[in-house]
Amino acid sequence: MSAMSRPARVTVVEVGPRDGLQNEAVRLDVQTRIAFVNALAAAGLPVIEAAAFVSPRWVPQMADAAAVMTGITRRRGVRYPALVPNLQGLADALEAGVVEVAIFAAASETFSLRNINASIRESLGRYAEVARRAREAGVRMRAYLSTAFGCPYEGPVPVSQVVEVASRLREMGAYQIAISDTIGVAHPGQVWDVLAALTRHMDVSDLALHFHDTRGTALANVLAGLQAGVTTFDSSAGGLGGCPYAPGAAGNLATEDLVYMLDGLEIATGVSLDGVVAASKSIAGHLGHPLPSRYLQAVSARLASR
Repeated sequence: MSAMSRPARVTVVEVGPRDGLQNEAVRLDVQTRIAFVNALAAAGLPVIEAAAFVSPRWVPQMADAAAVMTGITRRRGVRYPALVPNLQGLADALEAGVVEVAIFAAASETFSLRNINASIRESLGRYAEVARRAREAGVRMRAYLSTAFGCPYEGPVPVSQVVEVASRLREMGAYQIAISDTIGVAHPGQVWDVLAALTRHMDVSDLALHFHDTRGTALANVLAGLQAGVTTFDSSAGGLGGCPYAPGAAGNLATEDLVYMLDGLEIATGVSLDGVVAASKSIAGHLGHPLPSRYLQAVSARLASR
């Protein structure tokens, strides 16, 4: 990548406290989750998805979302969005003082039905109501578009379908759409193709990228996204989360690995690499297993050899 093609700055959206922890087998207590969010904020992360207002029956790891959101120490300049699946989740989030929410749709029909028990059409109708209520409450809304690069049930997903659902989410008021590689199958050529199709219908600034590292291509895909003009990327401290559709595989792109690469490219993030490492180490002690971040593993091995 030439110096001329690099953005000066990238926004890192930290999803570890939500997307990461919800895929862990261990259910952490509220104070541990609050401490994790606070540590990530201290590391300079500008956006931290801190909780999900979902049914604890289905996602017990996200129970007590209101207690987490009201217990964190809010830093000036840091945004703390929460995931909401429906109007009830939005109402609970508003009561907890949340001022930014996220919704999640899918680009493949089977994944939508199995993940949220609704067709794509039904989910978009539900989210249109969430968007309307959020707008009335003065709350910003982001959207995730799952299975944008491949589906665990249907395989390849037509790019036209990704564009159609993304366009609907943008039209209903999502300020940004995180185009998501849910199962970690994307490669750089596919990233370019999907972004080229999307940017014929919306501005690249409306888009973020959310990669999983199941096949080891997440950082290569970030480079492809940077070359296409994307400047917002999701990641998870330590690579928290695994991948529920590929047991034993790495899941979310690790924040440490992303920041290390961006630092090397002299792209500003405002994120302290040492601070993220400290946050990841603190949470790893509660999970009972090492985290998959390559950078974190390298630092840990170096310290252990001293």
